[in-house]
Amino acid sequence: MYQLSNQGIRLDPMPDQVGEKCRITYEGLLKQCGADQVYLHCGFGSSWNNVQDLPMYNTANGCTCDVTMAQDGLFNFCFKDSANNWDNNNGSNWSFTIKR
Repeated sequence: MYQLSNQGIRLDPMPDQVGEKCRITYEGLLKQCGADQVYLHCGFGSSWNNVQDLPMYNTANGCTCDVTMAQDGLFNFCFKDSANNWDNNNGSNWSFTIKR
């Protein structure tokens, strides 16, 4: 499991290759403020290809969803709620590199 310190985000396992599945759990600002629905907003590459808004499901440990690493390069993500409020790491989003 990989945890982004003090940001309420966990990745389990931390993916690094195309085809790997990762469970992302979010306990950040939107969840703390009582959002009724949180979405993982994610895409690949510097231009955010194949953008998806994946609904996250409430669990005892936060909001969670599974995502498969569909292509190599950057995997970018942030979070939004049903009222279109965003948690995007102060505009920097979160990202890591996926290898082929």
